[in-house]
Amino acid sequence: MGKKVSRVIWLTVAVFLAICITIALVRVFLGPTVPDRIVGLDTVNTIVVVSMVILGAAFEEVLLIDVAIVYCLLSFVTTLFIAKYIERGEV
Repeated sequence: MGKKVSRVIWLTVAVFLAICITIALVRVFLGPTVPDRIVGLDTVNTIVVVSMVILGAAFEEVLLIDVAIVYCLLSFVTTLFIAKYIERGEV
């Protein structure tokens, strides 16, 4: 019974994170400037990584945590490229 209750708590947190992703997507679509949209997209990426780790812990799947690490690295590199492009106008 304890394992089932724990999983319900983890899934409740995952639903809350999904709501947070929705709020961040509003900033991505309605952001008045390009940097606002980029920060919103980076926030979405961060919350997605956290969600993958939470779901990996809830279902005891190490693969989800490995995917979250790779996704986090790719997201970081993409953010660096976008920031460089905004600053200089070229990659």
